[in-house]
Amino acid sequence: MRRHDRDRFQTVLFAPAARREALFALYAFNYEIARVRESVTQPVLGQIRLQWWRENIAAAFEGGGTRHHPVAEALAAIIGEFRLTRDHFDGLIDARETDLTDEAPASLAALEDYAEASSARLVWLALEVLGVHDSAASDAGRHIGIAYALAGLLRLLPLRTRPIIPAGMSMRRGVSELSAAASRHLDAAPIHRKMIPRSAIPALLPAVIARRYLTRLKRARYDAFDPALLNSDPLQSWRLAAVALLNRF
Repeated sequence: MRRHDRDRFQTVLFAPAARREALFALYAFNYEIARVRESVTQPVLGQIRLQWWRENIAAAFEGGGTRHHPVAEALAAIIGEFRLTRDHFDGLIDARETDLTDEAPASLAALEDYAEASSARLVWLALEVLGVHDSAASDAGRHIGIAYALAGLLRLLPLRTRPIIPAGMSMRRGVSELSAAASRHLDAAPIHRKMIPRSAIPALLPAVIARRYLTRLKRARYDAFDPALLNSDPLQSWRLAAVALLNRF
């Protein structure tokens, strides 16, 4: 996790020790399905891999045995222990199937729907692992998940082969509009902050990472290809610690 998903690895360190392994298992699963497109040479091979995960998720929820795979086995254990929501897993896998196409999103709204399916659902599952089930945290998680996904797409824009700028938009306009949309979601997330338990914070910390990147992108005049944006934030762990301490995501 530390090497493959530095962001979420750092957020897990602020969770209670008893919940960290479960979060690591959840995020490892997300990494496995997120990298399917880059690990196959043909879309049909990606569909086969995602179907493999669907079958293992189904087996875990139905009480059957999963295939011999460290992530699948760890996931089956936490699904039972924390009574996680199956629809969120199915939605995450379905979202990753759209990664196998080379079509640009039809609109910004379509891209936000993808961000919700591929990221907000992961935040909701993390909240369930943390024992948080209230609507205020869920609403904040939705906005933060979407914002983090949009910022992440922009951050990886120089490295991706799949188009992410909505059809009909120029690169500069698309980057600006995606950034603005991510910022709107981040601004909407803290509205019910006082109602959200502190135990939810580890799942909501991606807001800090997204906001920092958007600030750097603005300073780069929305040039997502500025080489400086590829450098990781050396102070990220400290920023996360400050937010976790002050409960001001």
